[in-house]
Amino acid sequence: MAKNSADVVVIGGGPAGAVSAYLLAKQGHSVVLLERDEFPRFHIGESMLPYMMGLFDRIGLREALESRGFVPKFGGEFIDPTEKKFFSGVFRADFAKQGEGRFDRAFQVERARFDAMLVEEAAAAGAEVHLGTGVKDLLMEGDRIVGVSYEKDGEEREVRATYVIDASGRSGRIANKFGLRKTLEKLRMVGVFRHYEGLDETHNLGAEGDIQVGAHDDGWVWAIPISKEVISVGTVMPRDVFRAGTPEQVFDEHLNRVPRITARLTGTRPSMDLKIETDYCYHADTVTGPGWVMVGDAGCFGDPMFSGGVLVATATATRAAETIGAALNDPADADRLIGEYSNYFKTGYDTYIRLIHAFYDGELVSVAADAGRTTSRDALERYLIRLIGGDFWSEHNAVAQEMRRRPEWDTFAPFQRVFGCPSYPQLDEHDRKERAEARILRVTNGQ
Repeated sequence: MAKNSADVVVIGGGPAGAVSAYLLAKQGHSVVLLERDEFPRFHIGESMLPYMMGLFDRIGLREALESRGFVPKFGGEFIDPTEKKFFSGVFRADFAKQGEGRFDRAFQVERARFDAMLVEEAAAAGAEVHLGTGVKDLLMEGDRIVGVSYEKDGEEREVRATYVIDASGRSGRIANKFGLRKTLEKLRMVGVFRHYEGLDETHNLGAEGDIQVGAHDDGWVWAIPISKEVISVGTVMPRDVFRAGTPEQVFDEHLNRVPRITARLTGTRPSMDLKIETDYCYHADTVTGPGWVMVGDAGCFGDPMFSGGVLVATATATRAAETIGAALNDPADADRLIGEYSNYFKTGYDTYIRLIHAFYDGELVSVAADAGRTTSRDALERYLIRLIGGDFWSEHNAVAQEMRRRPEWDTFAPFQRVFGCPSYPQLDEHDRKERAEARILRVTNGQ
């Protein structure tokens, strides 16, 4: 059995694992990344948020992302013929309205190319990357994880490390080993989706490049252009709705409830069979332990309604890499650093999942109205669009603050929130002043 050692082992080569490995390797630490699949490989989750541009700019990946020719995304169109979930029949979140200092765009990506790009960047930074390499077990010394065993080219090997980062996504290697994963019962949804080719955006009744999200009484439908010719379309629903017919029947019936999306599909044809994802919403109250941390989907996953999955995954990966780098340099401070990371992880996911609950409970309008009592009308629109764009760690976003007051939307056991925007840390003080000025303006105008 071959053996090896490193400062850090990363389990999983998706966005969270690749960004963790990339940043730690850039810091000069030895990193081994193990990914069970060969790349490129298909993955759902194609729509990025604009706050990701700020994050990637800060960590040195923005130019790589912009150079790949992905579809620019300048906003999101939210369609609700019933006007129960959103503010009007069609509401567009225009990213140009976020306020100064923030990127006004994101990208819709083909995940096979996007994920491969991030792994390539990790390898170029100095991480040792092994694709097609399945982790077999976690190595333990007492209660501490000290590495992993894995299989490569038919041979079982070990790699020992000071820290293990679990970026294994839904596989949840550490969560499953220790029985940490809990299902979010209210969000036990089913997604059915496929790609269509032959896209012609002249049929789009909205803005070219936008994601479309269409609400209806039994769930919602997405449409995401991932190239000039290909669009991803899916429908998300509770399990009992899914069981009411065949996947094809349910998919077609739900799609036909959103005429703005069917209009966009004029002239297209399916380019793949229907795919199904089930029971994908979960969390763990424990996301760190002796010798290990979880990042991204390994620790929590919410409904894809607002396309925040890749942002929270890469943001927690960034914070984890910064935390572990500091812990390696100052082992005496490791426990405090990793405890703070745990709370930071939960703060971002908690905010994101509250946004999802607000949609499913039909409370977005009432939350915005409540937030409007403490800020000006113009500022309220900025806060809402920022939140939809990924502002999950801001202490000063009025809409997010209002959502955090709703105990019925708690996900984790009680924890101490740790704020600090991963995308625009330089704007934290600006946002505090902006919020104070908005309150003064509201009072002055007698609102």
